[in-house]
Amino acid sequence: MLKIFNEFKEFALKGNMIDIAIGVIIGTAFNKVVDALVKNVFLPPLSFLTDGASFENSKIILRDAVVENGNTTITEIAISYGKFLEASIDFFIIALTVFMVVKVMNRLKNKAEDVEDKSVTTPKNIELLTKMTDLLEKQNEMLSDKKN
Repeated sequence: MLKIFNEFKEFALKGNMIDIAIGVIIGTAFNKVVDALVKNVFLPPLSFLTDGASFENSKIILRDAVVENGNTTITEIAISYGKFLEASIDFFIIALTVFMVVKVMNRLKNKAEDVEDKSVTTPKNIELLTKMTDLLEKQNEMLSDKKN
C-alpha cells in the first residue's frame, strides 16, 4: 500500500496530475463552446438550406408506432441519422480546431527553439544544448586537424 501511495505522490508532484486536470477542465469548457458553435452558428444555415428541417430530430421511419385507445401497442422503429449527423459536424469542428491549435503551438515552439531567431527568447536548455553542440563540433575539428 505504501508503494502505491509513493507512486501516486511522485505522479502528482511531477505535475502530471495537474496537467491532466487542466486538460479536463479546458476540454469541458471547449466542448461547451463547440456545442454552442455547432447548434447556434452552423446548424441554422444548414436548416435554412434544407427548408427548416431540424437535423437533431431527422430520422428514417422503418415502422410507424401503432396507438390503440391511447396506448402504444407497437413502438416506432426508426434510424435517427440526425443525431449522428450533428455529432459528425461536432467532431469535424473539434478536429479542425484542435489541428489549428496544435499547428500554431508547434510553430511557436519551433520559433522559440530556433537559436538564430532573436525576436523570441530561446529557452535556457536549448541555448545550453546549442553551445555544447558547437563546442563538440570545434573539438572534433581540432582533433581531426591533429590527425592530418
